[in-house]
Amino acid sequence: MAIFGSIIKSIIDLKETLTPEGEAVKDQEEVLIGLLKKAKDTAFGKHYKFEEILESDDVRKTFAERVPYFDYNKIDKEWWHKYHDGEENVTWPGKPPYFALSSGTTGTSSKRIPVTEEMVEAIRKAGIKQVSALSNFDLPPDFFEKEIMMLGSSTDLQKEGDHQEGEISGISASRIPFWFRGYYKPGEEISKIDEWDDRVQKIAENAEKWDIGALSGIPSWMELMLKKVIEHHNLNHIHEIWPNLQVYTSGGVAFEPYEKSFNALLGKPVQVIDTYLASEGFLALQDRPDTHSMKLITDNGIYFEFVPFKPDYINQDGSLTEDAPVIPLDEVEEEKDYVLLISTVSGAWRYLIGDTIKFTDKSKYEIRITGRTKFFLNVVGSQLSVNKMNDAVQELENKFEIRIPEFVVAAKRGEDGEYYHFWYLGTEDKAEDEKLAEALDEALKNANKNYKVARSKALKGVNVTTIDPNMFHEWNAKNKKKGGQVKMEKVMNEEKFAEWEKFISEQKPAN
Repeated sequence: MAIFGSIIKSIIDLKETLTPEGEAVKDQEEVLIGLLKKAKDTAFGKHYKFEEILESDDVRKTFAERVPYFDYNKIDKEWWHKYHDGEENVTWPGKPPYFALSSGTTGTSSKRIPVTEEMVEAIRKAGIKQVSALSNFDLPPDFFEKEIMMLGSSTDLQKEGDHQEGEISGISASRIPFWFRGYYKPGEEISKIDEWDDRVQKIAENAEKWDIGALSGIPSWMELMLKKVIEHHNLNHIHEIWPNLQVYTSGGVAFEPYEKSFNALLGKPVQVIDTYLASEGFLALQDRPDTHSMKLITDNGIYFEFVPFKPDYINQDGSLTEDAPVIPLDEVEEEKDYVLLISTVSGAWRYLIGDTIKFTDKSKYEIRITGRTKFFLNVVGSQLSVNKMNDAVQELENKFEIRIPEFVVAAKRGEDGEYYHFWYLGTEDKAEDEKLAEALDEALKNANKNYKVARSKALKGVNVTTIDPNMFHEWNAKNKKKGGQVKMEKVMNEEKFAEWEKFISEQKPAN
């Protein structure tokens, strides 16, 4: 019997029993008050009169009325850039020791998001909550003795003046406590390799030395790593080399689009646990089996607000209109899409993180990521959100018995001058593009009445091109980088789509 694993499991069970379930709405109000008190003497706090907000009868309402919405461009232009000019006490006391680099899903230049010591501690506490939640899953004691493969960005942070920079996964991994380092793979040396392909090659070369029980990372890059290990060792599936693999912790994106292609790499089922770690903080985690939903972490340095995800409230660049209404946690409704706003211990205020979510169980405060504000296709009134696209693509997978882990779509004019939706589907399986286009069109009509109306008017048709899924990864490598927190954009404007199509045409071998 795994004695050490049994001890660890008992400690986790005991901690989960002793930790009381908080009152989420009350917790959120306390978090907001704590944030305002801490930041009231910063330049931002003085500008927006946090002292007065704290003295008001309804802090949440006054805060929403006094402080505008910020996306990254707005808060960086007005406030965060001052940190790089040597100023301190800008949006949070002192100066942040880290900046998280995030290319997000659009653009080639990295965002630089402040990460304070308070945020590092909040992420650590959220990680402990995730470990504690493992007591709710049916895992044997010996699981807690196995090693964990954390596939993030390089932990070799770059020194820039008085702070360090790197992706949030690299920052978090660089601060792993000493007692955990024996479990952590690929280990410090390999994790510092900046070049993705070189790092994955080293993982493949060392894979047989490790007894991996859990994987953690973004699905698309995790799949590539697993394929590399399988190829390097000439395996049929990953369980031939890691027979004790039982858990995969996904993060940052919905797992369902990758589920079929991911499962094809396994020899037996694993427990998939979703988490929501973004560059701006650790927002939610799955704390029970039999669901893909995640529980908002409401007592850990992040205050949440929600804007209904409707075309009238979304600008073309994915930002919010000034008059977009905001809804507090206690007024949200289940199965409705919301744009997520956060205020944090890193000095983000009413910050548009760019994700859309829906509540699947309000009583448990469980959510699912449904897409991105920029992944909203409404050029001719189709009003397609990425979750509707994901659902339609999954229908194609089931109908044609194929795997489609990646896709991209744009609305543009065809040769006849009319608008069409042009889709590129990443698949290694064989299927006829015309039949896929017909089925995709039908699935979207059935799922979205606005799309159906658009198809009877300004949207004349659907065009599908199937390509090698690796082209999506190479596109990311060309425009941003491989691995880490990088996510593929699902919707492109015409200008970006022209670059994409040029790139794809250049990858095809000459006849």
